[in-house]
Amino acid sequence: MLTTKAAGRYAAALLELAQERNELEEVLEDIFLMHNTMEGSSELVNFLQSPIIKFDDKIAVLEKLFSDGIQDSTDKFMKLLARKDRIELLYQITADFIAQYKKLKGIITVDVVVAEELNKDQQIQLQKSIEKRVQKKVDLNVSIDETVRGGISVRIDDTVIDGTVKHQLEKLNERLHSTAAV
Repeated sequence: MLTTKAAGRYAAALLELAQERNELEEVLEDIFLMHNTMEGSSELVNFLQSPIIKFDDKIAVLEKLFSDGIQDSTDKFMKLLARKDRIELLYQITADFIAQYKKLKGIITVDVVVAEELNKDQQIQLQKSIEKRVQKKVDLNVSIDETVRGGISVRIDDTVIDGTVKHQLEKLNERLHSTAAV
């Protein structure tokens, strides 16, 4: 998702403030809560982005949703966004905050595709193996795609390591067709 420059600046300011106050991990939890709530509700995002809805109504809804469960600094930040007429950027700001936090901590996101669900031990073992290989902390994003039939596909930034049965069968099919054409 692309974020606006303004969203990036607000996210950076909140990150800096959280660091100064030694509340970085707590604010990150708040941001994850807000981001996941908005990610699961396109209606909420549309509500916040609507120019028709009054800012007081927007902040009232956000306070009902989040105020009891978030840090004081996160709550004040949310209210600042409302006062500055930037509350429509909240979803982008939370996404950018998470990205900036990961960059600060040297965490990379690794997308993994498997044919069937991995148990907790398998996920931990896979994460440790990838961290050892890339020499960085890894945020593992595992998705299930039964069409891969088996094996695993790993995407790290622009690099894809495809060890799925589906991919191997496709390569075999290509080789068979290329030798048959000769």
